[in-house]
Amino acid sequence: MKLYDSAGAPNPRRVKIFLAEKGIEVPVEDVSIPKGEHKAEAYLARNPLGQVPILELDDGTVIAESTAICRYFEELHPEPPLFGTDPLDRARVAMWDRHVEFNLFIPFAQVFRNTHDFFKGRIPQVAEWGELNKKAVAKGFDLLDRQLEGNEFISGATYTIADITAQCGLDFFGRILKMLPGDDHKSLARWYQAVSARPSAGA
Repeated sequence: MKLYDSAGAPNPRRVKIFLAEKGIEVPVEDVSIPKGEHKAEAYLARNPLGQVPILELDDGTVIAESTAICRYFEELHPEPPLFGTDPLDRARVAMWDRHVEFNLFIPFAQVFRNTHDFFKGRIPQVAEWGELNKKAVAKGFDLLDRQLEGNEFISGATYTIADITAQCGLDFFGRILKMLPGDDHKSLARWYQAVSARPSAGA
């Protein structure tokens, strides 16, 4: 199998942190987004959406979407569990992973796509939409800060895919956009410092 990566991009990094937490090594091929390699004919033949990451299995099967790839590896290598341990825990992890997606990761991405110079001339940018999403990011910070007041990690007592999603969002978008939790979100800032110190954070 082979993981098609793009160095520095947040979604591929979600998979790489997940694999590092599992202790799994997979061959990686870099696909440069700045060079447009994700839109090349050979890549589009594997993923018509032209997005990274994808996982290509030995029989040619392609799995796209970072969470789907992680779910595949969770089924193959259930320890340590990163999607929950029992029906209730798995539901709780899925719930919080979706909360993070919709209330932090996607608003962050909209700010980046609509306000950052990287996308000028690449896509139509709507600056007003980017600014509105800054307010959505702030609400996402509030949501996670409240959740983390009484929990070590986002879905409870253990590190899961929900933490990985939030961690990658903050590491990429938060740093580029200079929107990181501070004194107004002390629980979120405490969590961010803790997850950033994990060995897998270097993935």
